[in-house]
Amino acid sequence: MKQEQNKLSTRLISLDVFRGIAIAGMILVNQAGVADRVYPFLAHADWNGCTLADLVFPFFLFIVGVAIAFSFSKYSEGATPPASVYWRILRRSLILFGLGIFLNGFWNYNWEKIRIMGVLQRISVAYLLASLAVLKLPRKGQWALAILLLVGYWIAMTVIPVPGYGANVLTRFGNFGAYIDRLIIPGAHLYRGDSYNSLGDPEGLFSTLPAVVTVLLGYFTGQWLRQRPIDSNTSMDLVLFGLGSLIIGILWDGVFPINKKLWTSSYVLFTAGWALLVLAACYELIEVRKIRRWGKPFAVMGVNAIAIFVASVLAIKILVKTQVGNATSTFEWIYQNIFASWAGGMNGSLLFALVTLLFWWVVAYGMYRRGWFVKV
Repeated sequence: MKQEQNKLSTRLISLDVFRGIAIAGMILVNQAGVADRVYPFLAHADWNGCTLADLVFPFFLFIVGVAIAFSFSKYSEGATPPASVYWRILRRSLILFGLGIFLNGFWNYNWEKIRIMGVLQRISVAYLLASLAVLKLPRKGQWALAILLLVGYWIAMTVIPVPGYGANVLTRFGNFGAYIDRLIIPGAHLYRGDSYNSLGDPEGLFSTLPAVVTVLLGYFTGQWLRQRPIDSNTSMDLVLFGLGSLIIGILWDGVFPINKKLWTSSYVLFTAGWALLVLAACYELIEVRKIRRWGKPFAVMGVNAIAIFVASVLAIKILVKTQVGNATSTFEWIYQNIFASWAGGMNGSLLFALVTLLFWWVVAYGMYRRGWFVKV
C-alpha cells in the first residue's frame, strides 16, 4: 500500500493548486498596486515587516523547488543526468530571464536604461543555481549550502562595512547588497521605481542568493513528500515543520529584520514557514481527504502559471502606457470611472484586481480546456 501511495506522489494535484494560489496572489497584488489606494494586505511592506502581498513571490519560488524534486527524481536516486538535462535547465533560465527583460523594457526598449533584474530574472537565477546544487551536490552538501547562504548573507549584510555608510546599515541605499549590485550592474540598469530613487533593487543580484535557499527549501520538502505515504500524519508533519520555520524566522527577525526587498535570511524562513502551512492545508484536503473541487480553479491557473503571469503584467503595462481621453492612462480611466467612482478608492482597487483575476482565470480555463500548456 505504501509503495502504491508513493507512486501517486509523482503527480500531486495539490502542487498545481498551490502554484495557482501563488499566481492568483501575484495578479491581485500587481493589479491593485498600480491604483492610488490599496488595502494594506495587498500592499508590500514599505521596508521591514511582511504583509500578505509579501508572501506570494516566495511561495512561487518555494513551489519551483518542490517541482524540481519531482522533475529530477530519478537523478536524486543515483542516476547521472545527461548533458541534455543541463541544457534544458540553462534554456529555461535564459527564457525566463529574457521574458523579464522583455517586460521591463516594454514598450520603448531604451537599452541604455533598461532594468536588468526583476521578478522573472530572480526566478531564472534562483532556479538555475538551485538546480545545479541539486544535481551536483549530495544531500548533506545541499543542506550545507542552504545554511551557508543564509548565515553568510546575514554576516555579509550586518558585518561587512559599506564605504561611506559602515556596517549593519540596512537602508535602501546603504545596505551591502545594494552596494554589490552597484559594483556589478551600472546604475542606469538598476531599479528606480520607488519615490526614494535609491538604486536599491528589490530583486537585486546579491539578494537573489538567499532566494536560492527558498527554492532549496521547496526542493527538500518535495523530496520528503516523495518518500512519505499520503496520509494525515504527513500533513501534520508539514504543519510542524512550518511552525518551526516560522518561529526561527521570527526569532532571527530580532537581529536581522524580516524584509522582502532585502530578502533577508529571517524572511526566507518566515515565508517558508507560511508556505509549508499552506501546502499542508492543500495536501490534507486534496491528497488525503480527496476534497478537490475547491482547488480546481487554482489548478487551472497553476498549470500555465508563467504564461498567465507574463500576460497579466504585459496587460498592466499596456493599460498604463496608453490613454483614454484626459486620463493619465487607460488604467487610471478604468479604475476611476468603472470602479473607484462608486466603490471608493480602496474598494475600487480591490474590485479592479478581482475582476482582472477573474478575466485571467477565464483565459487560463480556456487554455486548460483546449490542452494548451505553455512550458518554459
